[in-house]
Amino acid sequence: MNERNFRTLDLNLLRVFDEVMTERNLTRAAHNLAMTQPAVSNALKRLRETLGDELVRRSGYGVEPTPLATALWPTVRDALQQLREVLAPGTFDPATAHNAFVLAMADATAAKLVPGLVDILENEAPGVNLRILPLTTRDPRDLLESGSADLAIGHFPGVLAELGALHLQENSPRFLHQRLYDGEYVVVMRRDHPLSQGPLSLDDYCQARHLLVSFSGRPFGFVDEALAGLSRQRRVVLTVNQFFTAGRVVATTDLLTVLPRHFVGATGMEHELALRELPLPVPAVHVDALWHRQASHSSAHRWLRQTVERASILGFRADHPPTYPTMGP
Repeated sequence: MNERNFRTLDLNLLRVFDEVMTERNLTRAAHNLAMTQPAVSNALKRLRETLGDELVRRSGYGVEPTPLATALWPTVRDALQQLREVLAPGTFDPATAHNAFVLAMADATAAKLVPGLVDILENEAPGVNLRILPLTTRDPRDLLESGSADLAIGHFPGVLAELGALHLQENSPRFLHQRLYDGEYVVVMRRDHPLSQGPLSLDDYCQARHLLVSFSGRPFGFVDEALAGLSRQRRVVLTVNQFFTAGRVVATTDLLTVLPRHFVGATGMEHELALRELPLPVPAVHVDALWHRQASHSSAHRWLRQTVERASILGFRADHPPTYPTMGP
């Protein structure tokens, strides 16, 4: 794109581009923009001519972006969001708002976090809706980039390490995060399991049969990485993608699993389960909220993050008094 084309660019075309990239469907984009589909197609044609790129191609029932469109979209979205906040900065009022937010988290996190969220919504934001998506990855950036989720909550060590490295090179990283709490994993088995009495040795642990909670389905997790560092291994005979399912299975079998300590009490099965300390050192488990930088400009998203932080205090700090912390300005 040359300087002349930029000076004559109709910025409305970028709004159309953003909506098409979000929906990946011209009909839905047209509906959201209160335009006809031919008008959306014509706007895309004009933007293609300006940029000298096809931008999107038909694919099945929708469209797929070109590499240039994929590269441009984050910058366009961020710029449009900042313009919205400058031109229409309205303050988010939870008491009268009717927003809908999408959160991605694992069931172990949801079991402790969601009850507090619901209480806060009922008392302070009765018109706000939440939708919880199951977290199926340790890297939810695609969910946040596409707008499929407003906030992802979980243990993202690889993502945070990469963001830390990028922060040394970029003044404005595309993703931001906030520490919510530190967790601890323990070995869980049925109450009358042969290994449920006394300390659990590393030899006994490795010789047992194991169930692994794996979002990806791979039978190899952080415990296996730690074992490999000791030149040891265990046999994972079953993988599931939910912590609750893991608790139910080990309560009635001879399998061992590893669960967040806080989650065991939330299952309603604690009287059926025995907990033992892991017989090997593993990295600390940090649970963070992760979001796209462009959401930081939104007062509604800021309220969401503060509310999640408040709910995490209620859910994960047993010594906290049963009252809601006061929100800051």
